[in-house]
Amino acid sequence: MRIALIQQHATPDTDANVARGLAAFDEAASHGADLVAFAELAFEWFHPQRPAGTDVRALAHDVPGPIVTAFQQKAKQHGIVTVLNVFERDEHHTYDTSPVIDADGTLLGRTRMVHITDYPCFHEQGYYAPGDTGAPVYRTRVGTIGVAICYDRHYPEYMRALAVAGADLVVIPQAGAVGEWPEGLYEAEMRVAAFQNGYFTALCNRVGREECLDFGGESFVCDPDGIVVARGPAGHDAIVYADVDLAQTKQSHAHRLFLRDRRPELYAAWIAPR
Repeated sequence: MRIALIQQHATPDTDANVARGLAAFDEAASHGADLVAFAELAFEWFHPQRPAGTDVRALAHDVPGPIVTAFQQKAKQHGIVTVLNVFERDEHHTYDTSPVIDADGTLLGRTRMVHITDYPCFHEQGYYAPGDTGAPVYRTRVGTIGVAICYDRHYPEYMRALAVAGADLVVIPQAGAVGEWPEGLYEAEMRVAAFQNGYFTALCNRVGREECLDFGGESFVCDPDGIVVARGPAGHDAIVYADVDLAQTKQSHAHRLFLRDRRPELYAAWIAPR
């Protein structure tokens, strides 16, 4: 299968961002993509750069709603599995959410970010409620897919839960800034997660200078041996393609050894809540 990671900048004009994303989707389809994924909050200005105002719900979107519906139509038109990321409004709460769309346009479900951070330029706790969807995996036309939204990728428990549930590919929508962490650490983290859990990881990062952040791009894909098989450029819009064989996961070290030899009956006692 061919993965296409849409690495694009955003402006305060949501409609223009969506139009740019739909055009990129068409381009990815013309290059044979089987799965298209977008970065965190790909279709809007990165709101958490500033502390939350009185009603963040006015900034958020329904799921399903106009944005998701537009991509459902594209997914059905081209026969492409799609992973989005939007700022979701649901009754009294808002979430950082990835809707997952199958190749026939069906909305299979949504993953909501579980772990919510807060520090300068990432004032996320004022915008997002902690996700309540768990760590689902989706049986799509191209394979079994999980999603780890940005901050969730730092939690080995979350990444392992996706493996235990059968994910062959984990898509990571990210909003990672230049200089945010020591150089190479994000990539190393996803390489280790792929190796330890025996799946492909596909991290899609946003790009562009905004209010107090310069998003770095450099989206990448790792195979189950932890080897980077595709990498995007730094600092500008691009579509990052990777041709992968999800059957490779079954021959990984994790599937042959690590997952086989787990001792889950011991772990709860070791990792007691503090």
